[in-house]
Amino acid sequence: MASRRAQISEESRRLLIAAATELFAEQGFRRTTFADIAERSGISRGSIPWHFGNKDGLLRAVIEDFIAGVIELDASEQTLSEGLDRIRDYVRRPTTRLLITLVAEAVEPDSPVHAFYAQLHDTLRKWLSDWIDDKDIPPGVSRENFVTVLIGAVIGVHQQWRVAPHHVDLDACFAALKQLASGD
Repeated sequence: MASRRAQISEESRRLLIAAATELFAEQGFRRTTFADIAERSGISRGSIPWHFGNKDGLLRAVIEDFIAGVIELDASEQTLSEGLDRIRDYVRRPTTRLLITLVAEAVEPDSPVHAFYAQLHDTLRKWLSDWIDDKDIPPGVSRENFVTVLIGAVIGVHQQWRVAPHHVDLDACFAALKQLASGD
């Protein structure tokens, strides 16, 4: 059994990650300060470097937490249509905004979140590949390229929905994507 001190430390870490996740999603990584995170979490500002080393370390912990949540989703034995419904529901979550907020930074190889973002893409790529029935793939298109186009569509629709939600009907866009992907 963990000591009381270890339990308090883990709870502080969890509260800091939750506060940082919300703030990074709301105002971006660069504009969020340790003071903001401390205020939101109710944990002292000095605890942040103690737990995470620096802001990049905290960002890595946030991304690890986010990806762990995505990986825990049961994606087995779904059709492409069911999988796209599941992804649509996932992108509605407010914390998914964090992912889109960090995308621009994550594509750079020296970004502190590049490896985590690549891992998320690998997970999504595996799910989509598993969900796709061979009959869904248009003639002359490889499974790999089909999956890449679907990922691009999901990310693109989500980004547009976050930027201009009044112009994007998320349900209609995912219905159109399902229709396009199934060739119907």
